[in-house]
Amino acid sequence: MQQAIKQSLKRLKTFLNYSKNYLKRNNPVKVFKKNIVAGLKDALSINKKRKMIKYKLRYQMHQLNQMEKLIAQNNEHTFLRGNKFNEMR
Repeated sequence: MQQAIKQSLKRLKTFLNYSKNYLKRNNPVKVFKKNIVAGLKDALSINKKRKMIKYKLRYQMHQLNQMEKLIAQNNEHTFLRGNKFNEMR
C-alpha cells in the first residue's frame, strides 16, 4: 500500500514538473499579451493599409485605361484610327 502511494506521488510530481516546464516555455499570459498587441497594431494601422490598397487599385485602373486607349487608337474598326498607325509604319 505504501509503495503504491509512493509510486502515485512520484508520478504526480513528474507530471507537475512536465506541466511547469511546459508553462515556462509556452506561457499563456505572454501568448495572450502578444495576440492583444498584434490585434491593436492591426487595428491602428488599418487606415494605412486601406490607403495603400486604394492607391494600388487606382494605379491598376489607370494602367487598364491606358491599355484601353492604346487598343482603341490602334483598332482599325474604330473610326479608321488604325490606318494612321499603319501608315506611320
